[in-house]
Amino acid sequence: MESLRIVLLGKDFELRFVSLVVRARELAEEVVLFDLGSVDETLDLAKKVDCRIINYTDAALVPDLAKSLAADNPVEYTLLVRVNNRLKLRDLPLLVNRARESWDVHMSFSSEESDSSNPQEIVYEDAEISHLAASRRGLDALSLSKNSDTPIDLDHDLRVRVLHSKPAPKVQQRESLANASKFAQLFFWMLESKHPLLLFGIPGVVLFLVGYKLSDNVLDTFDEWNQTSAGVGLAVIAVTLMGLFAMMVGLMLYIMGKQVKQIQSQYNHLPKEE
Repeated sequence: MESLRIVLLGKDFELRFVSLVVRARELAEEVVLFDLGSVDETLDLAKKVDCRIINYTDAALVPDLAKSLAADNPVEYTLLVRVNNRLKLRDLPLLVNRARESWDVHMSFSSEESDSSNPQEIVYEDAEISHLAASRRGLDALSLSKNSDTPIDLDHDLRVRVLHSKPAPKVQQRESLANASKFAQLFFWMLESKHPLLLFGIPGVVLFLVGYKLSDNVLDTFDEWNQTSAGVGLAVIAVTLMGLFAMMVGLMLYIMGKQVKQIQSQYNHLPKEE
């Protein structure tokens, strides 16, 4: 199998660095960090996990990156990955598969969801690279390109594929079992409102008081125990227990609703990533 080198391009991603390196080492023979000027603990972590560091100071454009990659002891295939908020750890195996598909150049540019332009006509200096998978021939060809060139200007003998890298579709942050069933929707609605005490608490109190009164007044009217008196007694006990259970459920749901609101309040005060 051809050797593969994974290059992580970015800066200030200390929270994700170790997991990315560990996953990349499972998929490739070598992992290299192209650092764009990190000021956090990214470089220190790279030294601790014995990841080779290259302080990249040139423009992060395809031709300049290709020149640096071609000059840095290139292997059969190189996969450069731009580490940003769009990159997910689960994306690495897919990108590695693309790198092993014998493309001379397989790359994608970061773009918006509404972008419908031809990615092969994107000018290098006007785009941000998302990933670049290239063979030695591909790196050599890209290193000879100018920043004002486009992928379509590459030699037609090369196997080239260029794509848009668009953001994942946004989903609602508050996804829950409310979408699973009507009962779950009712449960979520009760937690979001103050209705548990109304739906369960008040009926529970009424049933409990009715059962308690019946146990004093109704049962005392029977002089002897028979089938009728036993049935009435069981009904009274059932009403009392139902009332007690309803009060407990109402109180539990009310407490859970308070906890949910407290957690949501703490989450809303967390700093959001730009």
